[in-house]
Amino acid sequence: MLEENIIQPQEKEEDKILDTSLRPKALLDFVGQEKIKEHLTISTLAAKGRREPLEHVLLYGNPGLGKTTLAHIIANEMGAGIRIASGPSLERIGDLAAILSNLEPGDVLFIDEIHRLNRAIEEVLYPAMEDYALDIIIGKGPAARTLRLDLPRFTIIGATTRLSLLSAPLRDRFGVTYRLNYYSNDDLEKIIRRNAAILGIKIDDESTAEIARRTRFTPRIANRLLKRVRDFAEVKNNGIINIEVVRNALEMLEIDHLGLDKVDREILETIVKKFAGGPVGIGTLAAATREEEATIEEVYEPFLIQMGMLTRTPRGRVATANAYLHLGLQPPEKQELL
Repeated sequence: MLEENIIQPQEKEEDKILDTSLRPKALLDFVGQEKIKEHLTISTLAAKGRREPLEHVLLYGNPGLGKTTLAHIIANEMGAGIRIASGPSLERIGDLAAILSNLEPGDVLFIDEIHRLNRAIEEVLYPAMEDYALDIIIGKGPAARTLRLDLPRFTIIGATTRLSLLSAPLRDRFGVTYRLNYYSNDDLEKIIRRNAAILGIKIDDESTAEIARRTRFTPRIANRLLKRVRDFAEVKNNGIINIEVVRNALEMLEIDHLGLDKVDREILETIVKKFAGGPVGIGTLAAATREEEATIEEVYEPFLIQMGMLTRTPRGRVATANAYLHLGLQPPEKQELL
């Protein structure tokens, strides 16, 4: 199905243009994550008052919650330039050295998927983060020597969806670590209204609330759904968005009132109908649904667990009473509604 991956929170090519146009530039315009915003406001003001770069920052959380946006906002609040890299793209030490040696004082280096850095790159990063120095080995064998180059004081902002995969030495070199949480429906409604205004979309409160309920608590998905609803309204209803148009558009996308899509329901139905509610191993579940294990674990399971429809046990995945009720089935007597 063409739209079946619309609820995947990982960034797609279409998101890059949309996110750039909708991305807030200041902390005041960033909706949600209030405690993080409060701490960053104090930290950036204090750093600017001392005329120092901000300490290194590590952001972690599920995809689509605003890690990249926050990195750009931090750079903007500090009045600094930002360079962007990703863990997988830094294949050689020279790649990192070229970036670090071209930074200006106070610049921000944003490294996405930082958990995927290889160990050799990490070793070069340690003195850069601690001492603002770059150690380069010249020559080979007994004649090899180390040349240390001083770097300007800068800030590294790392982003990861898998904090546990970061090595302890790298994790310890960040001055502060922030966890981005899922968003509330109220915050998502604010985001939808703000972005609709930027895109020139007229949308009422009822339609806004309906979209927010189906976003899986994720702003990136909210932006996609808003765009799809706009397209549907332009073709089917002369560009007018109302609650009926929203529901028809999302029904066409097979996204139900809780934000579950076709694959979510297939996973639950497989566990309930083929395996008597579980437990069922991830390999068996992947084979039965024809989905990759990693896709189930990284895309679908977190939301189903968040909604209280799925649990993980040492023996495998188990559907909860909520899953049965959502599928219109009677839960087993031994299960209690979560």
